[in-house]
Amino acid sequence: MKVTLKLSRVGMNMETATLSAWRKQPGDTFAKGDPLYEIESEKVTMEVEAPCDGRLLAIAVAAGEEATVGGNVCTIETDPSA
Repeated sequence: MKVTLKLSRVGMNMETATLSAWRKQPGDTFAKGDPLYEIESEKVTMEVEAPCDGRLLAIAVAAGEEATVGGNVCTIETDPSA
């Protein structure tokens, strides 16, 4: 099943964050808990982990670009066998 991942708020006043690096590329598979990408905001730098097993289909925000809380970051395909 295709799922769109959105940028979550990690700080009370966070409205945007810079997507600083992708740890996976389109076509790569991943397991739940694997780092997918890294974000930087005013107060925090953190890796965002995969919520499930699956495969990265498309990146909506390139490394170095700013993303808005609640905005699409990428599209994944969940592993139906998981």
